[in-house]
Amino acid sequence: MFAVIKTGGKQYRVAEKDVITVDKIKGAPGDLIEFGEVLIVGGDNVMVGTPTVAGATVAGEVVEQTRGAKVIAFKKRRRKNSRRKRGHRQELSVIRITEILTDGRKPTPRSQAEETTPAAEEAAAEPAAAPEVEAGAAETGASETAEAKPARKRAKKPAATKSADED
Repeated sequence: MFAVIKTGGKQYRVAEKDVITVDKIKGAPGDLIEFGEVLIVGGDNVMVGTPTVAGATVAGEVVEQTRGAKVIAFKKRRRKNSRRKRGHRQELSVIRITEILTDGRKPTPRSQAEETTPAAEEAAAEPAAAPEVEAGAAETGASETAEAKPARKRAKKPAATKSADED
């Protein structure tokens, strides 16, 4: 199932579990967001709105608040010694789509079990890899760690020293 939503003056085609970047929306990471302007709901039977689909909403979760790449606006008037340089970075929100709802249903809040499951899997995977590396370093000793670090390059020519004869 997919939907076409409108936010920030732009339209986005989204499906469940999609991650989209839109113009800034108020909310902290982890907050639930509802998009009420749903233009099309697709799937087995397509519903086209006039202009929006009645009773349809799209629920999402704020992943992060970020800023886009710097955009430079440079204007020059040739032969007039006139130029202007301005730049700005657009504020953006990264949203993960959680549900596409029809018939006026409300989004289901995330349960505690869903929040801890992905974090627990990531945490369990990371420590398992770290002790193997540490154990390997402890067995080989300090000689291998010295080899792993790049040696500093010496100067090609030693610094000149003044002698009593030059004075």
